[in-house]
Amino acid sequence: MAHIIIMGAGVGGMPAAFEMRAALPSEHRITVVNSVDYFQFTPSNPWLAVGWRDREGITLPIAPLLQKRGIGFVGKPVQTIDAANNRLTLEGGDTLDYDYLMIATGPKLFFDEVPGSGPHGGHTHSVCTVGHAEMFFKDYQEFLKNPGPVVIGAMPFASCFGPAYEFAFILDTDLRRRKLRHKVPITFVTSEPYIGHLGLGGVGDSKSLLESEMRGHDMKWITNAKTTKVEAGKLFATQMDDQGNVYKEHEVPFKMAMMLPAFKGVDAVAAVPNLCNPRGFVLIDEFQRSKAYRNIYSAGVCVAIPPVEATVVPTGAPKTGYMIETMVSAIVQNIADELAGKAAETKATWNAICLADFGDNGAAFVALPQIPPRNVNWFKKGKWVHLAKIAYEKYFMRKLRNGTAEPIYEKYILKALGIVRLMR
Repeated sequence: MAHIIIMGAGVGGMPAAFEMRAALPSEHRITVVNSVDYFQFTPSNPWLAVGWRDREGITLPIAPLLQKRGIGFVGKPVQTIDAANNRLTLEGGDTLDYDYLMIATGPKLFFDEVPGSGPHGGHTHSVCTVGHAEMFFKDYQEFLKNPGPVVIGAMPFASCFGPAYEFAFILDTDLRRRKLRHKVPITFVTSEPYIGHLGLGGVGDSKSLLESEMRGHDMKWITNAKTTKVEAGKLFATQMDDQGNVYKEHEVPFKMAMMLPAFKGVDAVAAVPNLCNPRGFVLIDEFQRSKAYRNIYSAGVCVAIPPVEATVVPTGAPKTGYMIETMVSAIVQNIADELAGKAAETKATWNAICLADFGDNGAAFVALPQIPPRNVNWFKKGKWVHLAKIAYEKYFMRKLRNGTAEPIYEKYILKALGIVRLMR
């Protein structure tokens, strides 16, 4: 009998638990370990931040969902990983031994990289967690009484730019509905070398389409922006030219700011010798397996993926929903094969597919493969993407409630959009 521990219960960890349970014989034990006792559907946080969702609609208690499928759960943070002895030490001193460990923690939000940033003691907000989105909404209620300038964007070393674009357009839509948009100048400040880069070197016509969309919504932008510090009501950013020289120093005023932070690996993972790169992301082989420890696998944002291209201001490569889904499925199959005495040989596709909501329309992109040159380089926008994002949320939450294991992205969302044909 083997004990498989899944560390993290997000959009990668929870589906992994259900898929693992469905794939493995019942004698093998599965335990999910997470720092909090609830699942949060992170893609809905931009909606939560403007009051279009509430916490109850995008969170679920983890323990009951797993227990009814015979999966164990521990709702405590991991303090240390003793990879040499296959043991986790949890907050409070309890330990758990494992035969296989799957790391799906997501990132550490490293606000400390930019002085004055972050929702806890800093001057910027985030939509990376349910709690952060709720903090924005609380301050937003006061902001609406006396609106002013807003700054939205992404700091250096951020590796997921879609939520920043989403939030800019969602906020724009909400303010227009309230007849307050004319009182709120919006500036988009990003480490990307150009609008629509997305950490992917652009996808299709993403640059011109997103620039056009932002112009149509009266947004200004600053690209190649190295945010250096934030003070009350003012964001400082050094704009670089394409050769890496200082082009302009900016002091951007704001009454509210939402800036995605730099990402790093979580402390317990980053501290394991030879497991991670210098930023704390797990180094894996083609089978999602650690290069240093053959019984450790990893999926999602916590995986080390080299940037698609070098940029003047550091940007990371995003890990989108479909990519994470294929990573999870590959890990489940590889662990099942190893337990059956076979060699791990299943690989994730690492294709980038994303649905980005813009409030009342949206944009979808497909990059196959993620790193150019590509077989498919597709970017489209329209009302249908907004509806598809809502459907994605509903399907995912329903999947968790039912404890089903099938990959919903390909089974439902891509077929609904007619994108499956692009992948064949």
